[in-house]
Formats: sequence, C-alpha cells, structure tokens
Amino acid sequence: MRHLPTRKTLAAAALAVGVTLPLVPATATPSVEAAVEPADQQYRPLLHFTPEKNWMNDPNGMVLHKGTYHLFFQHNPSGTRWGNMSWGHATSPDLLHWDEQPLAIPQTFDDQGRAVEDIFSGSVVSDPMNSSGLGTADDPPLVALYTSSYTPDHPTMAGRQAQSLAYSLDDGQTWTKYAGNPVLDRGSRNFRDPKVFWYDGPAGAYWVMVAVEAPDHKVVLYRSDDLIDWTHLSDFGPANATGGIWECPDLFPLSVDGDRDDVKWVMVVNLNPGSVAGGSGGQYFVGDFDGTTFTSESTVTEEPTPAGTVLEGFDGGSWGQWQVANEPGNWRDGPFGPAPAAGTLPGQHPVTGFRGSGLVNGFHDGDWPVGTLTSPEFTIDKDFVNFLVGGGRHPHVPGGQLGNEPPAGELLFDGFEYPDGVTMADRGWELTGDFEPARNPSTQGGDYYLGSKRVNTFEGGPRGDDNTGTLTSPAFVIDDDHVSFLIGGGKRTDGSLQAELVVDGEVLRSATGAEAGALNWSSWDVSALRGSTARVRIVDRATGGWGHLTFDHVVLGPEPARVRSDETSVNLLVDGEVVRTATGANSETLDWHSWDVSDLDGKQARVQVVDNNRFGWGHVLADELRLADEPARTRLSAYEWLDWGRDYYAAVTFSGAGDDERVMVGWMNNWDYANDIPTSTWRSSMSLPREVRLVTTPEGPRLHQEVVPQIASLRRRRAATRLRDVTIEQGAATLPVSGNVVQLDAVIDVGSASAAGISVLGGATSATRIGYDARRQELVVDRTESGNVTFHPAFPSRDRAPLTARDGKVSFTVYLDRASVEVFSKDGLTTITDQVFPEAGASSIGVWATDGRAELTSLTVTPLAPAMWAPVRTRGNAPWRP
Repeated sequence: MRHLPTRKTLAAAALAVGVTLPLVPATATPSVEAAVEPADQQYRPLLHFTPEKNWMNDPNGMVLHKGTYHLFFQHNPSGTRWGNMSWGHATSPDLLHWDEQPLAIPQTFDDQGRAVEDIFSGSVVSDPMNSSGLGTADDPPLVALYTSSYTPDHPTMAGRQAQSLAYSLDDGQTWTKYAGNPVLDRGSRNFRDPKVFWYDGPAGAYWVMVAVEAPDHKVVLYRSDDLIDWTHLSDFGPANATGGIWECPDLFPLSVDGDRDDVKWVMVVNLNPGSVAGGSGGQYFVGDFDGTTFTSESTVTEEPTPAGTVLEGFDGGSWGQWQVANEPGNWRDGPFGPAPAAGTLPGQHPVTGFRGSGLVNGFHDGDWPVGTLTSPEFTIDKDFVNFLVGGGRHPHVPGGQLGNEPPAGELLFDGFEYPDGVTMADRGWELTGDFEPARNPSTQGGDYYLGSKRVNTFEGGPRGDDNTGTLTSPAFVIDDDHVSFLIGGGKRTDGSLQAELVVDGEVLRSATGAEAGALNWSSWDVSALRGSTARVRIVDRATGGWGHLTFDHVVLGPEPARVRSDETSVNLLVDGEVVRTATGANSETLDWHSWDVSDLDGKQARVQVVDNNRFGWGHVLADELRLADEPARTRLSAYEWLDWGRDYYAAVTFSGAGDDERVMVGWMNNWDYANDIPTSTWRSSMSLPREVRLVTTPEGPRLHQEVVPQIASLRRRRAATRLRDVTIEQGAATLPVSGNVVQLDAVIDVGSASAAGISVLGGATSATRIGYDARRQELVVDRTESGNVTFHPAFPSRDRAPLTARDGKVSFTVYLDRASVEVFSKDGLTTITDQVFPEAGASSIGVWATDGRAELTSLTVTPLAPAMWAPVRTRGNAPWRP
C-alpha cells in the first residue's frame, strides 16, 4: 500500500541488518495504536499483505486480469474480529506491492437494516467469451461465484448456504449482485467455498466448480456452460485427513517436472480442525480429472503398525488394574464408564482411528462429567512411549489444579454472598451506566462460580451483552501479596471489558475473560503495592457477542490462586508429577503421539488420562499404549500437506495466470486462536505468494513450493551478511548479525548433537528456534518461547515436518517478516509457516545445539526491502519504491 509513514526513515531503517525498529510496547491497545502509522505498529508485516484495519481471513477470488493481480478476501469492515462478512479487495502489479481497494462485495441487509446474507468465500474468473451474458463481446465481465450464508433473519433461506454470483464490468472495481441469486442451492447448511475454472479437455469445454459439503468431508463437482446454470458431475471424499470440516477446495492441472506430455491434477482441500500441526491446515491429493471425476493417486489406504511392547490395548472388556475415578451422580458413570468403550457413544460424532475392540472414551454422559483414569506402575525401559490420542484440544496447565479451590487469604466483599435483598450498592459499590442495584449481584450465568451470587454484566442491566457501564468496589488496603479472583465471560484486549485494580485513580492491574462461560482463577501480584488503598473496578464498554464479564470470589492472600486446568489430556507421571503430556486435536479421530523418554530410563511411571473439561470438546480419547525404540509416526504425517505449520489455511491459487503456472496464497492464521492474536488495528496477514509445481519423488509427483521469483526485486544483496563454519557448542549463542525483515539461507551439520539450529527474532528473554531434530529426523519450528505466547493456550507450539539429513546436513530458507516465519526445506517439498509475536525490537539471530556439538556450515542473511507500508520516494516526477 502506498501510505506514508510519519517517520519516513522507518521502513528504510528496517532494511539494514542489525538495525532494530522502534516499535510500540506490546501492551499498547488498539485505541493507542490507532494513531500510529501502520509501518510503526508492532507486529505489522512489511512483506505480507494486511488490510490497513479490521479483520481478514480467507483469500478469495484471486485472479490475474489485464496484467493486474486481484486479491479479494474475507473481511469484517467494522471490527477486528470475525463478523459482518464481506469481500475486501486489493490489487498488485507484481504479487508483492498491494494497494487496498474499496469494499468489493458487501454483506446484504434488508429494508429494516438487518443483515440477511453474509458473503463467504469464493472465486473470480474472467469470462472472455461472455458466456454468462452479463457483459458484451466487446466488454466481457469478471464473474465472482461466492457462498451466500443466509442469516436467521433471511425470510426464505435462513440458515442455509448456497452459491451466488456477482459481476463486474469495470475490471473488478465495482460489483453487481446477480438478480437471480442463488445460482446453485442444494438445500444445505454447509455447502460453500466455490472455486471455478474453465475446463477444456477430451470431455469438452465448460466451466467446472469445486465446492464442499463441509462436515461430510466431501468435495462436490459441478459443470456449467454459462456460470449460471449448474449440473452435478461427481463427488470426491472422504479421504485422508477427516478430523475437521473440509473447506476451500481447489482443482488444477500441472505438468510433472515441466513435461507438458505428463500432466496430473491437484485437488486441494483445507480442513479445520484436524491439520497435521493442529487446528487449521491444508492437504492435497495428486491424481487425474477426466472432466467429470477426480481420481486420487495419493490417498493413503494402509497404516503400518508401530513396533514396540503393548502396555495396554483396552481390549479386555474391563479396566483391569487401572484406577478409574468417574464423577458420581451421572447417568452413565461418566466420563469413562464402567469399562472401555467399544467405539462411538450416544450423541457423539463417529469415533475412528482406534485399534482393536476397545478404547478410552470420555464421552459417557457427554462432555459434562470429569474424572481421571490411572494406569498401574510400569518401568520405562525403552526410549519412546507411543499411544493414540483424540478428543478435545485442552492442554494440561503446569501448576494448575483439577478442582476449583480458592487460595488461602482474606475473602473480600463477602464473595458477593450478600443476604437476599441486599445489593452491591448497599455494600458501597458504585454502579454506572446500565447497571442497576437491584440486579447486582446476580444469581444467573456462568459456571464454576463459588456460592450462589457473583457479578455478571450480562444480567446486571436490562440489555444483556449490550449493557455498558462500570461497577467500582469500596476501598480496601492491600496488606498481602496477591489478589486472586474468578473471572469469565468475554475477552477483549482493548480495555473495553476487564476487571481492574485501581490505586489513586490509576489502573495498575487488569484481567479479561477467556470468551467462555466457565470462570477460572486469575491473580495479580500486588506485593509492590503493599500499604496502598485500592479499589476493584469492573469495566464493560463492550457490546455484541460475548460483550459481558463474570467475576467472583476475590481473595487477598500470600499466594496466587492455582489456575484450574480444564484439560483433556494423557499425562505421564513420575513420582506423582506430570513429566510429559499430550492432548487431542478437537477431533474424534485418534492419531499417534510419541514421548521421548530416553532421559527417564529405569524410572517407575504411570499414565493418567484426565478429562477435566465440561464444555465444547470436553472429552478425551486414548488407546494402544506402547513402549518402543522408535517414535510412532502420526497418521496425519503420512498425508500430503501444503504446509506443516500452524498458520497456512484456506490456501487456493490464482486464476488467469497462464498454462502450467500456479501461484498460491494462504491465510496466515489458525482458527484455534485467530480472533485473539495480539495485533492492534488489524487482524491477520496473508502468506507470501508461492509458485507451486509438481516434481517427481519416490512417492510419486508431489508439490514443490517456493516464494514467487518477484521476491528477488526486494533482496538487498549488497547488504547481505555471510557466515561460514561456525561451531555450535551445546546451549545457545548469539551471532554477530541481526534483522527482522530478512531472508536466511542456512546449512547445518548436526554433528554429535541430538538437535541443532538457528534462533531468530531474539529478545532479552525470548526467541523462535528453527532447526533439526536428529533423533526424530524432523524439521522443527519452536515458538513456545517466541515472545507473547500467553494470549491463547493453543498458540505455543513446536511444529514438525519429516526431513532426512544428507550426509548429516540439513538446509533451509527462512523468510522473516517481523511477526512470522516461513520455512522452506527439502528442496521446496516441505514448508512450515508460523506466526510469532516477539518482544518489541527483537531482532537477534543465534545458534543452538542440544546434547552435543554441531556446526553452522553456512548462513546468509539478506535484508528484504519492504513491499508494504513503505514510503513513496520520487525520481523526478515518477514515484518508485526501493
């Protein structure tokens, strides 16, 4: 975008390796950053497309038309969270420098101003022959096919999804919705994401649409002669990864190794959740398309049995020596029941992936019951524990509790357990805005409160989530080290919905909810404030969904409260302590997980299955515990993935790019945490555009990916730094080079180390590690200590992809762009894309090794000129970019 930063030297300064950008603090709120130029905003990328403001998700309608690349995208024009879905629009001459255009296709409203149609994902094609009749022979249209997601207020289509059409006669600048919409309706609630292309082959010449019936794991294919009337051709799926709904398909031909006489077809299917790294991701299939049916050659139909000794297979019809602690008082003795389950339980989606006749299934009585299941003690005498796990993605919280016990200390405000008829105002609380004394405290809403009364800003006024105002406590003296409390409800990071500790009129501590009905413990360390007079203030300026806060049981005491661990997990216990843990992937399909326990050789251990979550996906599945010399490979790792990281979803290709040319872009985010990433005035980025082609491998033709060649125009080769033959001692060290908008090309000799690599975006206490795990033979991106990782429990991750070293060496290329890493390895066959949110100014680059010595054979760090938010300079009267 051609926007001028306040400080014109900022973007230029970013080019120099070793120069740290002046960034705003990580705690800045959107209201503060709204006045900051985009290039100055922390986490704002300089290479990747982002809208200037508000929410973005799936790339839509990508098309090359008359020399201009058009990127449409899912967009909320009114806020930084998902909603009000419309099509945003940006254009580029080269896939790197983007200009945001006016809103393209807006949400539809009725005469009363109610939203009746959301504009979901789709595609755009040029109709050069005017087959649609929507233009003329001399002025053919651009045609968009998109999903109409009809809201509950629609008079005839409420809750349904169908395919609609819009067209443009001015090269994509303005759009008209077709009067006969929808053009394709299956009467479905989950029929979406049409990708349309022109097919010209032995079966004829016509338009083909691929779309999905999302929960059925099915791609549906249609044909049309005019883009308006559609006839069903065939279906594809289920196949390979089916742990989540299928979305955003694509289908296109590519020659193998550039041989135009050897052409295969690629079917892309994105899914959420259930990707190889967890949450959202994209898989692909290679095969043939005859104009009617796609036939996959890469579907995996067999699964090898992992080696090792079976500790427990749950096939004996009873729990045997396992200790089962089911919650009393449930109809079916939940969560685990009186014996292993035989498979799917009543009310549950089909359970797949278990072995034999039985498994652990924590869905007895649904998600509500909680409990534990603990194995007899065994001796660890092999290097790996392998097992199958599924169900909810709710990780174990270190240091947490399975109960809901308050900490020791003084209970403030009587825990809101005032006698009936006594209001918070009667006890000295000051209420403003919509909050009425007679409604506060509340006896309604939330779970895991203590007693019968609490603050609930939904119930505290007459307008539910649209209530606004404050509730301020009477003053109290801070005479201990910690203030702990239960908090739940909505989550806002802009200060509009939070509990505050106020001293002398200044907010010194704050906390918000987790967008959940369940309250959980939170604590403020107030040891530095001892002796101060303070108040607690509940602030609710939020409206709309989750626009409320629940709050209860404030304790002033010597220790913080222990957070309740709402986990659905399989844990390894040694001496009663959790030393390894795993959770599901919000999927009823079990998959293999491995713990490296080589450091625990000879120890006595137990496996404990924990179901401590009562809500969505609040159950755990487990089966087939084995001790083995080698790690089990996950089923998902046997499938073909567009990317092995956490942040590459809804990826599709550009239309109109020419024969055998495919450029792909994905949404660089993950639905596990997308609404909560700590950006300010905008939310989400697109990936760098990738050129994809098919190459021969021992497994058959597979996708090769690399950033489009236009990236060469951004490389500052004269400013590059090159290092060779650097010994990496065990531990970590900082290199004499830095940068946060750079390309890194690394070759590492693992040597005697079990793992080694580089660290990037390093700060005083954090960095992102990229390297090779020699024991598992995997490329790894570790963002568990990458900076801000606490905004969502699903964010910290170690993402892995299979990779075999060549003569003990591995090589990879990394593109850094302030708040992301995109890693390309295995000659472009393997990629890992992850967002990271480093400390302000973090730009250090280093090396690390584990259990031995390695060598950095070579490292080249090349600064990249900004493509976005760069100052416009002039040569004479002509604008240009560096």
